[in-house]
Amino acid sequence: MGDSVPVVDFRQLCEEEECKKVREACEKCGCFRIINHPISITLMADMKSVAKYLHDLPNETKKRNKAVISGSGYVPSSAASPLYEGLGIYDMCSSPQAVHNFCSELDLPPHHRHIIEAYGQAIHDLASIISQKMAESVGVVGSDFKDWPSIFRMVKYNFTPETVGELGVELHSDTGFITLLQDDEHVSGLEMMDDSGSFVAIPPKSGSFLCIIGDVAHAWSNGRFRNMEHRVICKETTTRHSFGTFMLASRYGYVEAPKELVDTNHERLYRPFKYEEFRELRITTGKRAGEVLEQFRIK
Repeated sequence: MGDSVPVVDFRQLCEEEECKKVREACEKCGCFRIINHPISITLMADMKSVAKYLHDLPNETKKRNKAVISGSGYVPSSAASPLYEGLGIYDMCSSPQAVHNFCSELDLPPHHRHIIEAYGQAIHDLASIISQKMAESVGVVGSDFKDWPSIFRMVKYNFTPETVGELGVELHSDTGFITLLQDDEHVSGLEMMDDSGSFVAIPPKSGSFLCIIGDVAHAWSNGRFRNMEHRVICKETTTRHSFGTFMLASRYGYVEAPKELVDTNHERLYRPFKYEEFRELRITTGKRAGEVLEQFRIK
């Protein structure tokens, strides 16, 4: 399936055929690649340079990146995840203070701050449009995702010759609605689980974003969208950098399927729930692959 991850042309999203491709990708694959998007290659490259700069900072400096919600700040390598290291910013588009605080805490130069602000706004706008088109693909019109909070995470995988075959991130599904991933264009490692339970490599593609469907989208779509289970494994003996924008859920109200997706032939699968409740349950139970959704399933 690595070569058959659906490719969606952003410029043609208003076309019926491309909209159908989005729906089928969400339902069958749980992910798709976005090409011809409005974020420039230069800005993508600049953001990667900033991410590398940040990860080269002393550990004591990186620890100033405090979490606003669990997992949104600095996550150092640990015994459980020795190859993984991440920095993060929570809700940086709706709250300009978030970027200011992040840059101030880590003493970033003004040029780096400008890049983070420009990239953050551009990727949030792209995530909002993609989410809207996903909703329209299943007949839900008028949904507005612009105010949905997100976590922007910059991840470094410390791959070495000794760690080939080891996990950088264990199998999981993302908690939110979608993740837009700017993968390392040179270093592979991302794998998804297919219908047979086999792992299939998702090779990087320069200049594109990989859209990954999360648990919230699965519940919101009344089970139509597939929440993709994936992992990162060390295959190459060089450092791997990737960063993703995790669009979570509406900051107001509950996660629940809209009326357009519930009828006599499609009964409501999940009771409405708060995203914070769901996220906390995932953390406290240690379950990482969407199993917690079963606790919200209507019997």
